[in-house]
Amino acid sequence: MVRELRSEAGEPAGAASGADNPPPGDGRTRRRILQTALATGLVVGTSGWQAAEAMAAAAASPRKLRRPGSLPHPHLKAGTDTIPQIKHIVVLMMENHSYDNHLGMLGRAGADGFKLGSDGKPTAQNPYANGDIQHAFRMPTTCQLSGHPSQTWTDSHTQLAGGKLNGFVKSGSGPVAMGYWEKADLPFYYSLASAFPIADRYFCSVLGQTFPNRRYLLAATSMGMINDGVPDPLQYPKGGTIFDHLHHAGVSFADFYSPLDGFLPTPTAGLYPELLVKYAGEMHEIGRFFDEAKAGTLPGFCLVEPNYGSTSEEDPQNIADGEQFAAKVIDAVMTGPGWKNTLLIWTYDEHGGYYDHVVPPAAIAPDDIPPSVGSGDAYTGFKQYGFRVPCAIVSPWARRGYVSHKVFDHTSICALVEAKWNLPAMTYRDANANNMLDMLDLSSPAFLHPPKLARPLLDTDPSAAACSSSGPGTIPPPGSVSPPK
Repeated sequence: MVRELRSEAGEPAGAASGADNPPPGDGRTRRRILQTALATGLVVGTSGWQAAEAMAAAAASPRKLRRPGSLPHPHLKAGTDTIPQIKHIVVLMMENHSYDNHLGMLGRAGADGFKLGSDGKPTAQNPYANGDIQHAFRMPTTCQLSGHPSQTWTDSHTQLAGGKLNGFVKSGSGPVAMGYWEKADLPFYYSLASAFPIADRYFCSVLGQTFPNRRYLLAATSMGMINDGVPDPLQYPKGGTIFDHLHHAGVSFADFYSPLDGFLPTPTAGLYPELLVKYAGEMHEIGRFFDEAKAGTLPGFCLVEPNYGSTSEEDPQNIADGEQFAAKVIDAVMTGPGWKNTLLIWTYDEHGGYYDHVVPPAAIAPDDIPPSVGSGDAYTGFKQYGFRVPCAIVSPWARRGYVSHKVFDHTSICALVEAKWNLPAMTYRDANANNMLDMLDLSSPAFLHPPKLARPLLDTDPSAAACSSSGPGTIPPPGSVSPPK
């Protein structure tokens, strides 16, 4: 999120099954216009052809799609709890990092990360406009540049480059897009992603910035929003929000936010401003989350928010601070008395402009609201996911040793919540999203006794904080650029 608000009930019809198979800051300057689009209006690469065909078939036969307002379990009453093993769903959504940027070097069997060369380094690369080649490189510190990379609507589509994925360096991101971190930099995250099930096809919901993606988490639509801007206080989704549906079903919920120094609180709920008025009693500062986790009294559903100025991992922050915050949240859940009935989802709102090697597949447009592009380009509208982001399920009921290759996005979290409490779908996107239940084994709690995870970097190496003052180092590092082939 910008630093302030100023100015599986089964596979869905038309699911993008082909995409399940792993294939072999500012951004104000518009670099290029996307050149290639399929006749169906869906931009995909070679790995996405099956997805395009499936979505085209679904569009031709809309009766095959679940509709907004429909229940995941139509034979049951709305509000019926279908997963009693889980009493608390916690969503910890960090900011602005792609799967490859954070987990590309994980090396977990079955997980689709970087392809490595004989030297053990990633073979990923991207060209400059002059033809020079920027090779993927380990970031020199855990700190980031200010204002780069970029994940604006235009820059994200430039990075996609019609499915060729060769526009990252040419975009407003610049060469830092090819930077990544590894286990030594993110020991807690790597430990978490090695112990619990992860999803290597979890995409952000839209090729754009934080605000539209977090709106999808709330309402399975951004209502046309494509970039970060001041939300219209009068704009409210026709199908309601996940908070509305939980409220109507009598399920407790909360948004635990971290106040931003010097500014008004910025909970995700504020992206639909009416929520702050309707549910003011469910907006709490982060300290209450830790109190309730310790007491075992967390609500049925909650969002847990970092400080968007210091611990969310957005540039130019030190990602070690974000890792330490996430570890504190996850430790609180795992050590609390409510652990045996809790499911925590760790993920990121969008890719932040960092490189990822998987082409985002086609998606179902949530509604008929077009992108608010002004005089800009609509590209494929909302018929395509954004880039991959990290995702893990932390729960006693998590499936041991599992890597999911199903296509998920933020509306899959909505679909999971809807499946549990049999809530009506808000848009076509969440109605037909995979609901993440494949990542659970509800027959037996494999992690009833939580695994011991590595401590975050700052707990074991306080010197990692130094770059917050001294800077992120030389980016790109010497030797990471080669002349054209």
